[in-house]
Amino acid sequence: MTTMTNASVREFKMPDVGEGLTEAEILKWYVQPGDTVTDGQVVCEVETAKAAVELPIPYDGVVRELHFPEGTTVDVGTSIIAVDVTGGAAPATEAPAPAAEPERAPEEPAAEPPARQPVLVGYGVATSSTRRRPRKPAAPDAAAQQVVAAVQQELNGHGPAPVPVAGAPRPLAKPPVRKLAKDLGVDLATVTPTGPDGIITREDVHAAVAVPPQAVPEAPAAVPAPAPAAPASYDTTRETRIPVKGVRKATAAAMVGSAFTAPHVTEFVTVDVTRTMKLVEELKQDKEFTGLRVNPLLLIAKALLVAIRRNPDINASWDEAAQEIVVKHYVNLGIAAATPRGLIVPNIKDAHAKTLPELAGSLGELVSTAREGKTSPAAMQGGTVTITNVGVFGVDTGTPILNPGESAILAVGAIKPQPWVHKGKVKPRQVTTLALSFDHRLVDGELGSKVLADVAAILEQPKRLISWA
Repeated sequence: MTTMTNASVREFKMPDVGEGLTEAEILKWYVQPGDTVTDGQVVCEVETAKAAVELPIPYDGVVRELHFPEGTTVDVGTSIIAVDVTGGAAPATEAPAPAAEPERAPEEPAAEPPARQPVLVGYGVATSSTRRRPRKPAAPDAAAQQVVAAVQQELNGHGPAPVPVAGAPRPLAKPPVRKLAKDLGVDLATVTPTGPDGIITREDVHAAVAVPPQAVPEAPAAVPAPAPAAPASYDTTRETRIPVKGVRKATAAAMVGSAFTAPHVTEFVTVDVTRTMKLVEELKQDKEFTGLRVNPLLLIAKALLVAIRRNPDINASWDEAAQEIVVKHYVNLGIAAATPRGLIVPNIKDAHAKTLPELAGSLGELVSTAREGKTSPAAMQGGTVTITNVGVFGVDTGTPILNPGESAILAVGAIKPQPWVHKGKVKPRQVTTLALSFDHRLVDGELGSKVLADVAAILEQPKRLISWA
């Protein structure tokens, strides 16, 4: 990367989109050197750990240089494009970079870092860009010098020497004895010294724990760590290695954290959803749903929202720091979506307050945006409960892992004809299996079972949407 020094050139930095991210990968440049750009024009698309985001330039000018090629991961706060703004006013959103200062001698304190520069609304400056002033190494005090001298005297074979310590009263002991006391869990302040000048000896430490000296094994000599092995080569015709980054990296970290933090419990129920499938076909013909996406997921989502209304404690989160259960009085309904960049879980804000047509519209918009790879980071924040539809892959069901910060997730299996006892006779019916995973720290078996049973009952008899809503 090169840096433009002309005063008319403005450097546009990789912004923080407001979600505390530290880096982003440049997916695509929409401009090239020599192109004219205007304030607000999108110049590139980047992928963060949350989603793909388009970045607009904050001023008019001519592109002079692209500092990084496509596919490069860049830290937030790093300049990515230089634009010549000759003939135009300097932008109000970014100030020129401060001139470089001459190198200072090591013992001279460096100048204070420049004040935070104004940036685009919605963007921020990476915290990693702030550097602390280098500190001068502190001269060792007299007490430290005396301790070092005592250790050196013993190592040179001159016998033990007292270690005077300045300041508050502190038990006198040589470093090996202090280490022994630490290994045995002995507080030196409680040990009676018998050595010359009040120095605590190894025997004193052993006596404090009533263990004979010979019973305490000497610490094994440190074994040097083996040198790191060179990266193993592999046959590219037989293997493909894909770097884990962006959405996949964030998803992996979140799932590992969730699986090993929240104690998961999963319950299952198999349901006859024949009447729900008939209702889906009826709604497709309803004028109120013209142009809207109507499918079984819509009614399953509505059934879950009704079940949450009847059992509000399921819509909660665990606050580890405060040791509190936080019950949410709103439902931001997450819908797991598989995209080329990995699994994402955008959510419908305040889904509990939406009518069925409004919910259908929100679902359609959420799915379309996810497929286009345009889901914003804000759309994936603040979820309270999630639905994952594994049935679209022909899978009967699964044991879903909780989305971090949520207490429940509902997996929906494939809907297919199966023999079922209906009105005393075995008939082919449309059947599916539901699986509800929940955080057993705040959701017990009774509450989880009630929620799953309510969802199943509504899907079996959709008219309950009216009587229970």
